[in-house]
Amino acid sequence: VVHHPGAVGVVPVHEDGSVTLVRQYRAPVDADLWEVPAGLRDVDGEPTAATAERELAEEAGLRAERLDHLVTFHNSPGFSDEELVVYEATGLTEVPDDRQGIEEQHMLVARVPLSEALAMVDDGRITDAKTVIALLAVARRRMSRG
Repeated sequence: VVHHPGAVGVVPVHEDGSVTLVRQYRAPVDADLWEVPAGLRDVDGEPTAATAERELAEEAGLRAERLDHLVTFHNSPGFSDEELVVYEATGLTEVPDDRQGIEEQHMLVARVPLSEALAMVDDGRITDAKTVIALLAVARRRMSRG
C-alpha cells in the first residue's frame, strides 16, 4: 500500500465558459500531459480550498473569487490511499504565477473552450484521470444549470 498525503485539482472556468489547462512533462509515463492545475496536500493542516487557491496561482497565474467543490475520489484504491479533491474556480483574475519545480518551470498554460477540452478527453489527448473526472464533473454541473 502506498500512503499518500492527498492532492487537490482545480478547474478554472472563465466567464466565457473556457477552461485553463496546463501541459507538463510526467516522467512515469514519459510524456507531456494536459491537466487541470493541481498539487499535493503537502502543507500540514492546510484546508483543501487553500491548497486549490495556492496551486491555481502557482501553476496558472489565476485567483478565484469563488471555489465550489466538484468531486472527491480515490485515484487508485487498489494500491494507494490517495484522495483527490477537485474544485471549480470562477470569478477569475490574473496574478503572477509562482512555478516551483522543474516540471512546472517548463509547463505550458492554455485556455480552451470547455467543448474542446471535452473533445480532448474523447480523442485521447487528455488521459490524466483527475483531469478527465474534473472536466466531466464541470460539464455535468453546467448542463444541470441549463
